[in-house]
Amino acid sequence: MPAADSTALLREIARRRTFAIISHPDAGKTTLTEKLLLFGGAVLLAGTVKARKASRYAASDWMDMEKKRGISVSTSVMSFTYAGCELNLLDTPGHQDFSEDTYRVLTAVDSALLVVDSAKGVEAQTKKLMDVCRMRKTPVVTFINKLDRQGLAPLEVMADIESRLGMECVPLTWPVGMGSGFKGAYDLRKGELRLFSSARGEKIQEALVVIRGLDDERLDTYLGDQAEDLRADMELLQAAGTPFSVERYLSGEQTPVFFGSALNNFGVRELLESFVSFAPAPLPRPARTENGEVRLVRPEEPEFSGVVFKIQANMDRAHRDRMAFMRVCSGCFTRGMRLKHHRSGRESAVSNAAVFMARERSGAETAYPGDIIGLPSHGTIKIGDTFTEKNFLKFTGIPSFAPEYFRRVRLRNPLKTKQLQKGLAQLAEEGAVQLFRPLEGNDYILGAVGLLQFEVMVSRLAEEYGVDASYEETGVSAARWVQSADRAAFAEFADYYRQDLAMDAEGALAYLAPNPWKLESAEERYPSVEFRVTRETG
Repeated sequence: MPAADSTALLREIARRRTFAIISHPDAGKTTLTEKLLLFGGAVLLAGTVKARKASRYAASDWMDMEKKRGISVSTSVMSFTYAGCELNLLDTPGHQDFSEDTYRVLTAVDSALLVVDSAKGVEAQTKKLMDVCRMRKTPVVTFINKLDRQGLAPLEVMADIESRLGMECVPLTWPVGMGSGFKGAYDLRKGELRLFSSARGEKIQEALVVIRGLDDERLDTYLGDQAEDLRADMELLQAAGTPFSVERYLSGEQTPVFFGSALNNFGVRELLESFVSFAPAPLPRPARTENGEVRLVRPEEPEFSGVVFKIQANMDRAHRDRMAFMRVCSGCFTRGMRLKHHRSGRESAVSNAAVFMARERSGAETAYPGDIIGLPSHGTIKIGDTFTEKNFLKFTGIPSFAPEYFRRVRLRNPLKTKQLQKGLAQLAEEGAVQLFRPLEGNDYILGAVGLLQFEVMVSRLAEEYGVDASYEETGVSAARWVQSADRAAFAEFADYYRQDLAMDAEGALAYLAPNPWKLESAEERYPSVEFRVTRETG
């Protein structure tokens, strides 16, 4: 790459921020997503999350089921510009039954934005998601939401986060009151108080009053007795609080904390301004080379590389398409460039890549490290696949988890068998529900990490493929992917347990154990066979 192009690449990398929004259900994650898009100018009116006759739906919720039930069941990708930075925002499902999608998304981002309900504090799903962030040392910014409702005291919420999530909390804004007594938030870095307005709207609302400094007489006029409480809180934080360290935030040890009300657009601007100032630009990512060595691929490397972390079927039902979401890891993508798909060994010109605003898409002319682009797929692209210009690479760390629940598919109309096969195959490519075909018999067995996934599958089969199907209990208790370097022992194992073996959608062999005792027995009988609860996709 010429020097001028190299300079341009470095400039574009520095402008990128790629992050996921994570939370427990109902903490206000999708509402905050809408407001970030509003402040970023990506939408003119912020949608509501619950379905109402006269309301707009959230831009990030596009499936029929999401609109009807007011929940996010699939990750949405949205790109917008703020303060000269290009932000790639991934709104993830909060419900634990869709956690596998969220886990994979966390491998494709450089940081995360955690939303916590001020009344509930840290909840079970929040802890699971943060375990993944901690494992990857992902930097996390925290937004404590719903201050316009009665909730826990600020110090109590932060103590809960510190004790249960293992991150040191450093408030960068501080609330004055809560619920009906919520008056605003003090910006510790700017030394100013923005007063809260309870006017809920779809448009940006500027703060009616901004008071600079704690000595301003207007502080007592507007806050009354709460003015002294604020001064006392600031003295306490200055004396006993820990200063914010960008280095400790980037290492995942410390989380900057913001307070506000996403529904009322309050605190969102301060969050966004701070986020773009210290959130990391695209980071290096580990990959295997052709000789099996692992190295870090740096974003400034001139050769293009990217990894597929998600596949979504039927975003455009008129064309029955499947879209592979690819994170650009290095170099610059330009429309029409030739890329090598390393799993298949094929090379082709990519002229129809797309960028996203949830379901809406437009053609991608260029893309830089950190950007998310979509590649149309006809079943040839899988999660974990790597694309490069020339040299072989295989990006690592995108997991597939053994399902915890299993159901057998039942087709009500036998004439729809082909549609069922097509629908199951295409939806299984997304990775949320895993499809197993037993070596003995003609059944289809679905596996998922959450029960609600089966309801989603049946709903989508009906809506997107015209298939009237149901699901029922099956005699499977656990699934383990199996492999062994001992060919003779593995052949004996496969023969002995043939009736319990199945192929997954990617052609990997799995042992479907009828009960925990039989799984334990198989592990003891064949110690040279690996029974794996996770495997790397692609």
